[in-house]
Amino acid sequence: MSSENTQTETVPTDTGPARVTWHPAKTPRLVLGVSHGAGGSIEARDLRALAAVLPAHGVTVALVEQPWRVAGRKLAPAPKTLDAGWRGIWPALAAPGLPVISGGRSAGARVACRTAAELGAHAVLALSFPLHPPGKPEKSRAEELLGAGVPTLVVQGGNDPFGRPEEFPKTPAGTYDLIEVAYGDHGLAVPKRAPATQEQALETITDGVLEWVRSLG
Repeated sequence: MSSENTQTETVPTDTGPARVTWHPAKTPRLVLGVSHGAGGSIEARDLRALAAVLPAHGVTVALVEQPWRVAGRKLAPAPKTLDAGWRGIWPALAAPGLPVISGGRSAGARVACRTAAELGAHAVLALSFPLHPPGKPEKSRAEELLGAGVPTLVVQGGNDPFGRPEEFPKTPAGTYDLIEVAYGDHGLAVPKRAPATQEQALETITDGVLEWVRSLG
């Protein structure tokens, strides 16, 4: 995932130092700051794909390692601590002086939705939004998604146990957009027996995100 233009920055926050790996666009017009989930890292396949593709289209991608991850802990802290860490990271994402899309996968997507309005995010990219715990659809987190208050794109695997695309609430147009990654699980991986390949799944993600970014103006 590394390139000769990749730059890594350590950012102090109230919950400990975070780390930002920048994948700069030559002529940037937006910054996408995107973080990992509760059990993952910035090596996630979708984050790697976005960092590889988007900079060529005017989007600087900042892959964010939350403070708990930088500290080497295996379990993510409580949501309010995650939010505090993201608030501390935000000034670094905004430093280039460009509109910032607040993004994340899984738990990181929830953080992006919860803090978007207060931080002045241009939009939210929610990768594998955990709509509910597996097997517990009654414990919905839809309010977090619907409360983002800015244009929001959900990228969701068709077989995600944390919420399949058809489980997401039907709302008036403009509340959020959703891209389905056919056969994808919570990590947006597709089984080898699926009609679609993993490469096609990643193209669905990057092409869909690019089209959405262009629609933001």
